[in-house]
Amino acid sequence: MALDNCRYDARTAEPVEGTIVDADDDLVELCTRIRQAENKHCAILFCDEVDELPPPSSSLRRAPSIPPTHH
Repeated sequence: MALDNCRYDARTAEPVEGTIVDADDDLVELCTRIRQAENKHCAILFCDEVDELPPPSSSLRRAPSIPPTHH
């Protein structure tokens, strides 16, 4: 998934908060869309399984205008 407006952990430099702007199982497709949308400063977060996504009450937020794409 691609995150924008990220806040990073000071020790690990991993994103701990951000807005989900896009998601795709195909990294090439995801990066192509991010590049076309000119979101050049997004963080890419790799997720093993959908079950492992944080619950909706967590600090990750979905951008309202961009639906996720799954292949």
